[in-house]
Amino acid sequence: MTSIIKETRSIKEAVTFINAIDVNKFSRLISRIIQKLHLKGEKTFSEEEEQKLQAALSLDKQALNLVLETAAFILEQAVYHNVRPASLLQQLEAVLLNPDKAEVFSQAWATAGPELVEKLKLNIFAPKKLDFVGWQLNLQMAQSSQAKLKSPSAVLQLGLRKEDSEVQENVFVEFNHQELLEFYNKLEIVQGQLDSLT
Repeated sequence: MTSIIKETRSIKEAVTFINAIDVNKFSRLISRIIQKLHLKGEKTFSEEEEQKLQAALSLDKQALNLVLETAAFILEQAVYHNVRPASLLQQLEAVLLNPDKAEVFSQAWATAGPELVEKLKLNIFAPKKLDFVGWQLNLQMAQSSQAKLKSPSAVLQLGLRKEDSEVQENVFVEFNHQELLEFYNKLEIVQGQLDSLT
């Protein structure tokens, strides 16, 4: 079994801080982190809440940030590797996390992990998604230097939209025959790779 948590200097330091936290407080902390982990660009705790946490957990700002980032990292790794709760427990104990704290992670992962995975599947990693495709064919028949010229081209209109916006941004791309063929072949490769994953 490959370890998803490497014993780095910052992990060791975070483990020291985590082991000193009361298990009930730590359980509530992990519960909050796992609830908010799928929200992009949103902090788990507000500035005011972080100040209260510093006092409640007897940690300075830097130590609290390390604990929060490490806990989120461990849960993200569990999602990415789709690790079983028992395996997560073993791996956390291997980096010297107290058994009661490792159990908190394992229980939270067993309870909320499947829902978190589903929520993260729905997230879009690209800032914009393709919402519309339009196309137009153009045929240039002549120009001043050549009386008989056939120069076909295709113009694709790609309507892009940010996940949280109603405004569509249009991108126009012009292809000659060879460029369009190369683009099509690359799309076929991508489609084949997507098909092999499902």
